[in-house]
Amino acid sequence: MAGPGFHLAQINIAAFQSLPDDPANAEFFASLDRINALADAAPGFVWRMLGDGTNDATGIRAYPDPRILINMSVWTGLAELGAFVYRSGHLEVMRRRHQWFDSLPAYMALWWVLAGEIPSVEEGRDRLDRLTRLGPTAEAFTFRQPFTPDGRPVAIA
Repeated sequence: MAGPGFHLAQINIAAFQSLPDDPANAEFFASLDRINALADAAPGFVWRMLGDGTNDATGIRAYPDPRILINMSVWTGLAELGAFVYRSGHLEVMRRRHQWFDSLPAYMALWWVLAGEIPSVEEGRDRLDRLTRLGPTAEAFTFRQPFTPDGRPVAIA
């Protein structure tokens, strides 16, 4: 569904129930290398955000609250990202998110970028904020209400 010249960017955030270095979060951190390897090998994977000298983005602080983690990635399309999120080993960690994280009003936003473009943290935060304020639009949407690269809503069967 991407169409020529477009890729799908995504941001997701999570707020730990305690500080990240709390031992209660150790199992989450222990799963990251495996989940990141699944993403890196997944069909349609283009890019994921990494911290300085690390294999994940857990050290990047995009929000004042030190409990908030941020992750961003780019995929060739919605179907490819959806397959990774919902039909890979990633799902087993997602199902346990309430063990480590508080609920947030919006924790993920999707949007189209030109192929080859890597979104900035600021852009990701803006897209998530836009989704929170306006609901799904062509500029920031969800799996439940996606849009095409040319801005048309996708009918979900």
